[in-house]
Amino acid sequence: MLLRPGDTWTNLFRECKYEAFHLEVRDDYAVPMESEPFRRFLDNEPDDYEWFQEWDEQTREITRRGVTMSRVRIVTVPHTDYQRWGFAVTAHNIDAGEDIRYLPRHLAGDVPPDDWWLFDGEIVAYNLVDENGRSVGAAITTDPHIAAYCRTVKQRLWDLAIPYADYVDQATTHN
Repeated sequence: MLLRPGDTWTNLFRECKYEAFHLEVRDDYAVPMESEPFRRFLDNEPDDYEWFQEWDEQTREITRRGVTMSRVRIVTVPHTDYQRWGFAVTAHNIDAGEDIRYLPRHLAGDVPPDDWWLFDGEIVAYNLVDENGRSVGAAITTDPHIAAYCRTVKQRLWDLAIPYADYVDQATTHN
């Protein structure tokens, strides 16, 4: 396993040939660039999403190359404030070309304890976080057994998960 700080994520996306899949299992994240937009959401203030532009542009570039970007978010119900904020932000991910699905934790069965990206079905990059939940880099492996495990988890959870628009519609109807 290789531990990499810094621009590892940019390189992984740049080198990805056909598929980037993200499994998200945390209910809350401590991403510094999200702090102010999240505060605005909690205070019911408008957001111009300028802070999201870099990810948006990267996603558009990747998907224009024909790479499929998808993710499954395992979420606890009732939703945290962070998850509710994420529903609004996810619309921008979808517009940029990602396919995002949600799966309530109580319906997910066995879920790995850590977030990871699976690139081209062969490279697994674990999102490393510190004790405060802030990202500190990535641990990357090409171990075929770990990659096979992640492919199996991805398929099982993908098949159970609900597409973003359907999930948000259900979540807002029942709240």
